[in-house]
Amino acid sequence: MGLFDRLSRVVRANLNDLVSKAEDPEKVLEQTINDIGEDLIQVRQAVARAIAEQKRTEQRYNQDISEANKWEQRAKLALSKGDESLAREALVRKKTHTDTSVTLKQQLEQQNGQVNILKRNLVALESKISEAKTKKNMLIARSKAAKANVEIQQTLSDVNTSGSMAAFERMESKVLEMEARSQAIGELGDTGLEEQFARLESGSGVDEELAMLKAQISGISEPQKLPEASNTQSYRKDLAVDAELEDLRKKLDNL
Repeated sequence: MGLFDRLSRVVRANLNDLVSKAEDPEKVLEQTINDIGEDLIQVRQAVARAIAEQKRTEQRYNQDISEANKWEQRAKLALSKGDESLAREALVRKKTHTDTSVTLKQQLEQQNGQVNILKRNLVALESKISEAKTKKNMLIARSKAAKANVEIQQTLSDVNTSGSMAAFERMESKVLEMEARSQAIGELGDTGLEEQFARLESGSGVDEELAMLKAQISGISEPQKLPEASNTQSYRKDLAVDAELEDLRKKLDNL
């Protein structure tokens, strides 16, 4: 195989592929129905012309038959009048119309056959067109469904399902984490409150001791009240005892 033949085949294959890809089933079917409709119009016109020609041939045939009968009657009339020459002329005219009628009859029979064939073809074509229209609607519906399915599949293929699901899983984990944190904070807050009330209820020995010291300091800082008159003698004795104890401490310090 030569190089040019191979290149020609490649070019034709590419062109056929481009044409095939460019074909829209819906548009092609609509155009096909339109083309068939135009063919139907032409066939109907051809049938109408054939029928009209058949009618004209039939009229001419009937007219020639009528003329042949008329000239036969005239030939008889001429003979009855004894005019043989006129009768012969009438018979000549009759033969002419008779011969023409025979030719027209053969032509009429052929036309009848052609018209019948055209009528059958017309009926068959109309039936095919009706079937084609029904099939066209079905094919267009299937084509639209196929296109919709292709678009759905392309959309599904474009969507990153694994990535989307991973995003949902991450968000779910985040929500669960937030819920757990919120619950933990709530529990911790409740525990702190309980502990505060427990400390208030249980109290503390240190706090009580501190309160006692405060009370003692507060008592010392207050000015001492003088003893009443009834206790003056006892008070004096106590002062004497204190003086003796103080003198004893001094002596012990000087040793």
